[in-house]
Amino acid sequence: MDTTDPTEVDTAVDRLEKAVTLLADRYDALYEENQLLHEQLRQLRAERSAAKERTEQVRHRVEGMISRLRTMEHPE
Repeated sequence: MDTTDPTEVDTAVDRLEKAVTLLADRYDALYEENQLLHEQLRQLRAERSAAKERTEQVRHRVEGMISRLRTMEHPE
């Protein structure tokens, strides 16, 4: 003989359904946030790479200028 009240079962199922829905919604939000963070990381890495390249180019130019200045100071 089953003594479980059908309304209690319905209430428990409703609570479970709401919990699963909230969990699914939270998953979707976190997934979207994760995608955005991955894109931001990709962009930041690209910007860092470009900045390193520009810094290297400037360093070579400055080294060239210093070298030319040294040859002007000590003509041979």
